[in-house]
Formats: sequence, C-alpha cells, structure tokens
Amino acid sequence: KPCPLCDEAKEVLEPHKRRFILQEVDITLPENSAWYDKYKYDIPVFHLNGKFLMKHQVDIQKFEDELTRLELQND
Repeated sequence: KPCPLCDEAKEVLEPHKRRFILQEVDITLPENSAWYDKYKYDIPVFHLNGKFLMKHQVDIQKFEDELTRLELQND
C-alpha cells in the first residue's frame, strides 16, 4: 500500500462484484514471497479460479468473457 494501479483495477471491476469474490494478496508480506518473486514488476495481476487471467490492467472484455464462460459451465 498504496497501490494506485490496484485501486484503479478495483474500480473497473466494481460493477461486476456480485459475480465473483475478490481476494487481494499483499505480495510484500513474507508469507507471499513466492507471489512477490513472480509478479513484483507486473502488478496488478488477476487470477480467476486459480488460473492466471491478466496483468497490469483490467481487460474488461477478457474478464467478462471468462466470467460468463465459468458461470455457464456451473449452471
């Protein structure tokens, strides 16, 4: 903290918040050192259902497409 890039990404995702659970990970904490080593230059990073989805900024079309695909798969 602070993370303006993360804050911006969360604003973009806000309209969809009822469709997913956002879990934030502070990669600067010692217990998250593996994430830090992997993504220290690429924040924010997004995984959906444990799978890498995107980094740096929200690609809203990609996010919506993948979220819809998962929703249909679970119906």
